[in-house]
Amino acid sequence: MFGEIVAGYEVPVLNEREVRAGAGILFFIATVVFLGAWHADLLLPAQMMIIAFFIEFVIRVFVPRYAPSLILGRLIVGHQKPEYTAAAPKRFAWTLGLILASIMLVTMIFMRDMSMLNFAICGVCILLLFMESSFGICLGCLIYDRVLKKRVGLCPGDVCEVRQKEPIQRVSGAQLSFLGLFVLAMFAVFHLLDSQERAHAGPNHRVIQMLKGDTEVRETGQQTLMKGHEHRH
Repeated sequence: MFGEIVAGYEVPVLNEREVRAGAGILFFIATVVFLGAWHADLLLPAQMMIIAFFIEFVIRVFVPRYAPSLILGRLIVGHQKPEYTAAAPKRFAWTLGLILASIMLVTMIFMRDMSMLNFAICGVCILLLFMESSFGICLGCLIYDRVLKKRVGLCPGDVCEVRQKEPIQRVSGAQLSFLGLFVLAMFAVFHLLDSQERAHAGPNHRVIQMLKGDTEVRETGQQTLMKGHEHRH
């Protein structure tokens, strides 16, 4: 049986709080490893992440209580009141994740091929994890409910229920206008700062450059320190 039997619920359930915590853990790891591998031009970190994700989703699809990220999630949110959600839609969503992880496993581990397909799949996985951990939106669960028409209820956040929005949930035209102005203002600030950066091209953020191993910046910094030392003596 997939999921847990809880008194008062007709179908097997999972704790949505644990699931979201697990998604947040995977999102953090995937983002850090992906950006680090991209910056350092290394394949090994990405390969390790893919193997870990594949094993994670195999366990989630068959025995989720032993999935490493869900165990960590249970430890983190153990003092919060459980929020129960139907297990079947989650299993369907995790099966989709396992399919994506399998494609990545074949292409990047066995074929050692880095292509736009890999980047696209990685981006989709990170987006799905972000949506679930931040907003509680399980796209796989919505597909299970609305596309496959396998309505079991107990969707995360009750998104499967047809109901009217309460006043506090409605977004006014003024709020949308302010949001649009904020985005435009940030674009304007970005272009202003970018033009200033181009006008003053040079080795900014020397500490970061030195940590990255920039020889020229390191030598310049050492020369500056030596001059300061000679000046004091």
